[in-house]
Amino acid sequence: MKTPICPFLKKECIEHQCMLYTHVQMTDPQTGLAKDEWTCTLSLIPLMIIENARRTGGVQSAVESMRNEVVKRQDVLNAAIEERKNEVRSIDAGGSDDPRLLNGGER
Repeated sequence: MKTPICPFLKKECIEHQCMLYTHVQMTDPQTGLAKDEWTCTLSLIPLMIIENARRTGGVQSAVESMRNEVVKRQDVLNAAIEERKNEVRSIDAGGSDDPRLLNGGER
C-alpha cells in the first residue's frame, strides 16, 4: 500500500514521528465495523463529524422527551394550585367570620 502524503509536509507521512499519528480504537459510523489501527487524525475528521452528528441527534431527542415530561408535570401542578385557589375563594365567599380559615389558623 502506498504511504499517504502529509498535507503539512507535502511529502510521505512520517507516521509514528508525527504528533497527529495516533492509535484509534472505534466503531466506524459508516460501516459499523470495529477499527483498531494507527492512522493520521486528520483522516478521521469526517468520521468524527458523522459520529458527533449522530450522537447530537440522540441528545436532542432525550432533551425533547424530558421537556415533554416537565410540561406534563407542570400542568398537573398548575391544576392543583388553581384548584386550591378555588377552594380558598369558596371558603371566603361563604362569609365565614372565623379569621383562622384565612390566616392559617392564627387569630
